[in-house]
Amino acid sequence: MSEDKYAIASVLRQTTLLLLLTGSACVSALSLAPDEFRASRQMACVLAEQSLGYLSEEDYGARTHSVLDGFEEDERSNILAKALGYYDGLMFEIADDDTAAVNQRLAKFVASPSCQGDYRAVTHTL
Repeated sequence: MSEDKYAIASVLRQTTLLLLLTGSACVSALSLAPDEFRASRQMACVLAEQSLGYLSEEDYGARTHSVLDGFEEDERSNILAKALGYYDGLMFEIADDDTAAVNQRLAKFVASPSCQGDYRAVTHTL
């Protein structure tokens, strides 16, 4: 019985450490500079266009590089994490297997001012 308690305590310590490390990474990913915020919105548009089949692999790579160029590796990770979070948020309340609804939501997003032109339509006000 005492071995079970030791094993549980060990697992709890490891889980707590993992949560603390993950939590600090999440805080970092959520606090973006204005340039990173704009890039994350641009990247969300690129992801949506790729999902809809609007971009070839070459176009996807070029667009991704153009969005992420000039950022440090940790900033790129933050941008991608935020873009994926935004993309995931677009799918709120849509069933994974409802391809038509997913595509409709993505197409609406891609056609929105957030994804048009050079992305200057995106603003952030505090």
